[in-house]
Amino acid sequence: MSLGSLAWFARHELRLAWRDAAAILFGGSLRRRIAGAAILFLLIAFVHALAFSLVSAALRGGIGPDPRTLTFLTGSALLAWCLLLSQAIESVTRAFYARGDMDLILASPMPAAGLFAVRIAGIGAGASAMAMLLATPVIDILVLLDGPRWLLAYLALAALGLLAAAVAVAVTASLFRLLGPARTRFVAQVVAAVIGAAFAISVQAAAILSFDDPSRLAVLSSEWLVSHAPASDSSLWIPARALLGEPGSLALLIAGSLGLLAAVLGIVAPHFASDAATAAGAIAAAPKHGEARARFRRRSPARILREKEWTLLRRDPWLISQTLMQILYLLPAALLLWRSFGEGGNGLAVLVPVLVMASGQLAGGLAWLAVSGEDAPDLVRTAPVAPSQIVRAKIEAVLGAVGIAVAPIIVVVSALSLEIALVAAGGIAVAAASATAIQLWFRAQARRSQFRRRQTSSRIATFAEAFSSILWACAAAFAAQGIWPVAVLTGAVCALALLAVRAMSPRAAA
Repeated sequence: MSLGSLAWFARHELRLAWRDAAAILFGGSLRRRIAGAAILFLLIAFVHALAFSLVSAALRGGIGPDPRTLTFLTGSALLAWCLLLSQAIESVTRAFYARGDMDLILASPMPAAGLFAVRIAGIGAGASAMAMLLATPVIDILVLLDGPRWLLAYLALAALGLLAAAVAVAVTASLFRLLGPARTRFVAQVVAAVIGAAFAISVQAAAILSFDDPSRLAVLSSEWLVSHAPASDSSLWIPARALLGEPGSLALLIAGSLGLLAAVLGIVAPHFASDAATAAGAIAAAPKHGEARARFRRRSPARILREKEWTLLRRDPWLISQTLMQILYLLPAALLLWRSFGEGGNGLAVLVPVLVMASGQLAGGLAWLAVSGEDAPDLVRTAPVAPSQIVRAKIEAVLGAVGIAVAPIIVVVSALSLEIALVAAGGIAVAAASATAIQLWFRAQARRSQFRRRQTSSRIATFAEAFSSILWACAAAFAAQGIWPVAVLTGAVCALALLAVRAMSPRAAA
C-alpha cells in the first residue's frame, strides 16, 4: 500500500471524527449552532476560572518533584488514564461491531491490514486528544502563571492517550480470542464501564473509609499515602515527572507508548479485518433464544409495553454499558451509608443529593430510549391501544427501572432514619419524573444506536435535564438537613424553570 493511500484514508478518518464532534457540539440549525458556541465559550471560561483558583493556590506552595506532588500527579493521571482506557475500549468495540463501512473497506483494492492500522492509530489520536482536552484548563493556567515549560505536559498527555489506545486494542483482541465474537461485544462494553469507574470509586471508597470524606483529594494528598510512596527514583514516577516537564522521563514515556502501540498494530492489524467480518457474521446469525418456548399469555397492554422496554434494555450491551456507569457511581454513596450506620446517620445529608442527581440522570437516559429511541414507532402506533396508555406504560417502565436501582439503598436509609428516607425517595421521584417529562416534551424520533448523540436533538432539553437534577438534589439536601424553607424555595425555582422549559418545547408550540 502506498503512503498516499494511507494518508488519504487517515484524512478520511479525521474528517469523520471531526464531523462527529461538530455534530455533537454544534449540530442543528444556525440558531442552535450559535447557542452551542456561546454555551461552549461560557463553559470554557468557567473551567479556566476554576482552574485558576486551584492552580494559584498550589503554586503558592510550590510545584516540584517532591513526594507529595509526585504522589498527587500520579494518582490524578491514573484516574484520567482509566477514563481514557474505558473510552478507547468502547471505540475499539465500535470498530468491530458498529461501523457501517466494513463491507466497503473489505471490498476495496487496498490491503485491509494497513487500513485498520490507520483506524487503530486514529483511536489512539482520539484518546490523546481527549487527554489533552481534559487537562487544558489546568495547563493553560500553569503556562500563564509559571512559564511555558508546562507546555511539555501536553506531550505527556498525548503519550498517555496512545498508551491507553494500545492497551484497549490488546484487551479487546484478547477478549475476542478467548470469548468469541458473540460474547466479546457484551463483555467488552461492561469491562469498559467498570474500568472507567473502578479506580475512581476505589479512591473515593478509601477516602470514605479512612477519612470519612467522600472527596478523592483526601486520599491523593494524604500524609499516609505520601509516607508509603516509593522512593523518588522509582520508575513509578515516570508519568508524573513527564507531566512536570522532565525531558528524560518525557522521552521514556513517549518512546514506550509509541513502541507499545506499534507492537499492537503489528500483531492485531493483520487479523482485524477477519475479526471484524467474523463479528458481523456472529451478529447476523445470532440465535433468537426462547422462541421455541414462547407461549401466548393473556396480559394487559401496559404490562406488555413495560416488559418490551425492559427486555430491549437488558439485551442491548451498548445501553447497558452506558447506564452501568451511573449505577456504579452509586456504590460510594452506599459505602457512605454503611459507614454512617449506627453513627446517627451523619453521612446521610451527603448521600441524599448524590442519589437524587444520579437518579435524575439515569431516568433521562432511559426516557430517551423509551420515547425517542423507539425502534418500531409505526408498529406501536398501530396497536389497539390508546396513545395515552402507550406513553403511560413507557413512563412506568422508566420509573420502575430507576426504582429497582435505588430501592436497596432507600430500604437501608429507612432503617437509619425514616424521615431522611422519605426525603430521598421524594427527591428521586421528582428528579426522575422531571427528566422523563423533559424527554417527552422534546421527543424526536431517532434510532437507539444514536444514544451517545442524543444531546444533539435539543440543547435546551440537555441543559434543562442537568439543571433540574442539580436543583432537585440541592432541594433534597436542604430538606435532609431540616432546612425546609430553603428546600421549598429551591424546589419552587426548579418547578418554575420546568414550566419555562415546557413553554419552549416544540410540543407546546404545536
